[in-house]
Amino acid sequence: MAGHFTALLLEESGGKVSGSVKELPDASLPAGDVTVGVTHSTLNYKDGMILEGIGRLVRQYPHVPGVDFAGVVEDSQHKDWRKGDAVVLTGWRVGEAQWGGHATRARVKGDWLVPLPKAMSAKQAMAVGTAGFTSMLAVMALEVHGLKPESGEVLVTGAAGGVGSVATAVLAKLGYKVACSTGRPETHDYLKSLGAATIVERAALAAPSGKPLDSERWAGAVDSVGGTTLATVLSQMKYRGSAAACGLAGGPKLETTVLPFLLRGVNLLGIDSVMCPMGQRRQAWERLARDLPLAKLDSMTVTAKLADLPRLAGDILKGQVRGRVVVETGA
Repeated sequence: MAGHFTALLLEESGGKVSGSVKELPDASLPAGDVTVGVTHSTLNYKDGMILEGIGRLVRQYPHVPGVDFAGVVEDSQHKDWRKGDAVVLTGWRVGEAQWGGHATRARVKGDWLVPLPKAMSAKQAMAVGTAGFTSMLAVMALEVHGLKPESGEVLVTGAAGGVGSVATAVLAKLGYKVACSTGRPETHDYLKSLGAATIVERAALAAPSGKPLDSERWAGAVDSVGGTTLATVLSQMKYRGSAAACGLAGGPKLETTVLPFLLRGVNLLGIDSVMCPMGQRRQAWERLARDLPLAKLDSMTVTAKLADLPRLAGDILKGQVRGRVVVETGA
């Protein structure tokens, strides 16, 4: 319908957030110099929190969620973008502080967009999404701090989720021996198909070890869990190993000691994908197009419609979503 678009609209009543698919006028779109016809979006952990109204991430309702989207430029007043350009957006607090990609149309600042990699379709870019983009930033940070395939085992926690799935596939392709931690036995074959060499039971990392330093095992780690799991991983890092922290599914509190840092020279690397500088952002997408096996990406992807998202939000927060969910916004 000309002058209108379809969106998942969140509304708040009595402190409770609910969402429904609605037709909205273009005039309701936020300020911005580029309007994008959104063909695909995705569901990340943060999206689940927003859809459930958790954490006060959204301060003003009604609201259109969706922290990622891919599509085609419909109108541009920005020097870098023309009508018909294929683009991707992740982060910049889109879907959180301003309306996002769970819609058929979005308006944003052109400075936030990156070109869709030539090797990827829009659907594949959203199978990557913030989760996969964050994974690539974590791998790049580990490399900067000296990690090489010959360094030893690399641990991926929360491995069956979006961040973990992409990290496993990328690291395996790059030649690393990947150990995947999960609490879901039914995902073991899935993780091995992505390249996992070893499966570590989640319970082995989730319980406090009681030791400030444990036996050295991991040359590197990509951790999307946080909490006690991250504390245990830090105690098991090899000398001068690095752990990239990029999630808090297991809680935001970190109870540890300084001994891994002082006695083993361990590095704890914080990974932020939301405000990541544009140069590093473009580099990460180039690396994803090169280092992420797209056949494996397709195998870890399921599709959904806008109307499915309120139901799926609870699933992703409970750790019941395997791999990546791509939202076909027009479906």
